[in-house]
Amino acid sequence: MPHDHHHGHHHHHPDLDSGDRRVAWAVAVNILLTFAQIVAGVVSGSLALIADAIHNLSDALSLVIAFFARRIGKRPADASMTFGYGRAEVVAALINYTTLIVVAFYLAAEGVQRLFNPAEVEGWIVVIVAVVALVIDSVTALLIWRLSGDSANMRAAFLHNLADAMGSVAVIVGGTLILLYDWRLVDPIVTLLISGYILWHSWQGILPVIRILMLGAPEDTDLEEVAATLRGIDGVGDIHHLHVWRMQEHETALESHVVLDGTTDAEEVKIAVKRALKDRHGIAHAVLELESFGSVCADTRLIGH
Repeated sequence: MPHDHHHGHHHHHPDLDSGDRRVAWAVAVNILLTFAQIVAGVVSGSLALIADAIHNLSDALSLVIAFFARRIGKRPADASMTFGYGRAEVVAALINYTTLIVVAFYLAAEGVQRLFNPAEVEGWIVVIVAVVALVIDSVTALLIWRLSGDSANMRAAFLHNLADAMGSVAVIVGGTLILLYDWRLVDPIVTLLISGYILWHSWQGILPVIRILMLGAPEDTDLEEVAATLRGIDGVGDIHHLHVWRMQEHETALESHVVLDGTTDAEEVKIAVKRALKDRHGIAHAVLELESFGSVCADTRLIGH
């Protein structure tokens, strides 16, 4: 019963060094903003600014997590991590999305509370510092925006900063309207809208991350279609114990028992299966267990083991 492992690990990380530098700059900028907000809060006597500084520090920490996850994810496979370290970024994304969901619920609770007890705005200095925070948050978001396209880790970090930028917009708009026209309901309403926005995007982002960690089949992979492809190859009598999962965010793997019908050489069947998986389904990492009719497993379910 031949047992074959085919490894097709192709890691393409465009401009990784430049990407790491952008994340490092984003971390530095956020930490500087945190200190600036603390100083401004002490000078103005604004607890709101100091609270916002602590919130901004959480954004900096999310970027630190994203940065080190990227660094760890580049490590090659070794004896302790035979599949490599690529999932470090997926774990980081789970942490950051989870904290975003917590932040969203916190903002919602604050928004509801302020509907009944509108907060006092402590002068224009709060609005001015919020403008500065918006500029810095926008710069940070731009630094990591390009990296967020194909990385759940960087998307979560990007959403952290986008949420903070939206919070700054809320302070600017709401604070200005309250100071000029005493429209106090603007602040909690905008806060609730931002909370809903963060919660929606966080929920959409965390589901694929959980799916990867749970070894779920990729959303864009039709398991029945993969099974039909394998069964249609000359020399394949049947298949069972089919597993498809993502080893990392962009690398799909497959494991299957393949029953030979005896009409074609086993090596030719193996080559044909691997070629079909790669060409038709983009699966370059396949682990195949070839079985003859005389040595088929007792349990031949297609799914499960």
